[in-house]
Amino acid sequence: MERMVGTVVRGIRTPIINKDDNLVDIVVDSVIKASQAEGFPIQDRDIVGITESVVARAQGNYASIDAIAKDVREKLGGGTVGVIFPILSRNRFAVCLRGIAKGVDKVVLMLSYPADEVGNHLVDEELLDEKGVNPWSDVLSEKEFREIFGYSRHPFTGVDYIEYYKSIVMEYDTQCEVIFSNNPATILNYTKTVLACDIHTRKRTKRILKSAGGECILTLEDILSEPVDGSGYNEHYGLLGSNKATEETVKLFPRDCQTLVEQIQRSFREKTGKTVEVMVYGDGAFKDPVGKIWELADPVVSPGYTKGLEGTPNEVKLKYLADNNFAGLKGEEQKKAIEEYIRNKNADLVGAMESQGTTPRRLTDLIGSLCDLTSGSGDKGTPVVYIQGYFDNFTK
Repeated sequence: MERMVGTVVRGIRTPIINKDDNLVDIVVDSVIKASQAEGFPIQDRDIVGITESVVARAQGNYASIDAIAKDVREKLGGGTVGVIFPILSRNRFAVCLRGIAKGVDKVVLMLSYPADEVGNHLVDEELLDEKGVNPWSDVLSEKEFREIFGYSRHPFTGVDYIEYYKSIVMEYDTQCEVIFSNNPATILNYTKTVLACDIHTRKRTKRILKSAGGECILTLEDILSEPVDGSGYNEHYGLLGSNKATEETVKLFPRDCQTLVEQIQRSFREKTGKTVEVMVYGDGAFKDPVGKIWELADPVVSPGYTKGLEGTPNEVKLKYLADNNFAGLKGEEQKKAIEEYIRNKNADLVGAMESQGTTPRRLTDLIGSLCDLTSGSGDKGTPVVYIQGYFDNFTK
């Protein structure tokens, strides 16, 4: 019988994972048990995704606000520090801000508007036109911002992030001034010491600040890039990719992910004889069309993956072939012609009309998004995702 199923994605339930657990054994054994219980075979080029959260938990990669504060004070001097372009998130930034505030005397908090880097809005874009405000040139104080736009709460969280972030800073008897600008250099009118908190634009922000006369310019990847009094750390990303654990601790982005995925791949080969591809995934890379929020708050979608997941898809568009190259054929004849075309497609389809409309993104970004949507961020209890048939095409 002709195969009627293409890609299949399964969320795999595992035990609750804690510090020092053997993640290699847990992942491999959980997938094997699931395959036995559900009756699916483990095959070459299947894909296993492990959420970064459980990797960091198994590593015990946590840090307190005291560790953040100490690192901030030592690296930024502890005086007046510009904290610019943070995303608006209780989970992603609020606890980091506690540590920052605890390590300085004054925070000049500069927020981008109308939205942060990942699409959380402080103000509706329509209001910019209505009020005659140009976010690319106008610098606003907190008082001016409130007079023009009033008070608003995030539609999903119900939080007024301006007031929320300001209150966090002031909890530690730290002075706080809030301004609004999309030009990184604006902050240098207030202080020459700056912590840039943006994620994907951080290198550009740092370059602009340095060339404009900034004296001490760091990004979040520079904070907790090494242990502080035995704390967790991430040598590549620092505080980037961290999440709230408690009100006074963060879980950091995991370390040594490349070693982990290669160990898991080796264990699968030893126990099943199959070569399974493995990746650690964080946030996917997709946008909510209603809330306008980009999901990608981690510095990368995948901090570690096996070699078989390198590269981008090399696919042709079936409907293009059916409507153009083989429009004069029907039924089985058309099907065979398309299959033959796919078998003999070029190894590099960049620029080919037959590939227009396919997704020109890295495999790890596509698969990471698929994994993130499957596992979710709540109580599904499936921190491991198992994917089959992803590399198949119409000819299989």
